[in-house]
Formats: sequence, C-alpha cells, structure tokens
Amino acid sequence: MEGNIGAIGAGLVFGLGAIGPGIGLGYLIGKAIESMARQPEAAGMVRTTMFLGIAFVEALALFGFVLSFIIGG
Repeated sequence: MEGNIGAIGAGLVFGLGAIGPGIGLGYLIGKAIESMARQPEAAGMVRTTMFLGIAFVEALALFGFVLSFIIGG
C-alpha cells in the first residue's frame, strides 16, 4: 500500500483535536445559558466569562489545526 501517510496523520490529528474543543464548547455554552436562565441579573458577567472561555477553548482547536499542517508536511 503506497500513498501519503502524512495526509492521513494530519487528518487524524485535526479530527481528534477538534473533538475536545467541540465537547468543551457545548458544555461551556450550555452551562452559561443555564446560569443566565437561573439568574438573569448576572447575565452580563456570565456572558463575559463565557466569551473568555470560548476564546481559550478555540485556541486549543487552532493548535490542532496548526499541528495538522506541521505533521502533514
């Protein structure tokens, strides 16, 4: 079997690297909406903290994206 194994590795790295941030974003946004529904007066503070969390979680997905290019070569 001949072919470019680096492309398969790059696809696996990015695919598996996107699973964690995807789960993290779903959990983060769901809990933020739940807390805003429970305490509407704290929605501004929760929203700000949620956006900071989203930025950090998305950074992990970008690291996986860059790593897939490095491995794919």
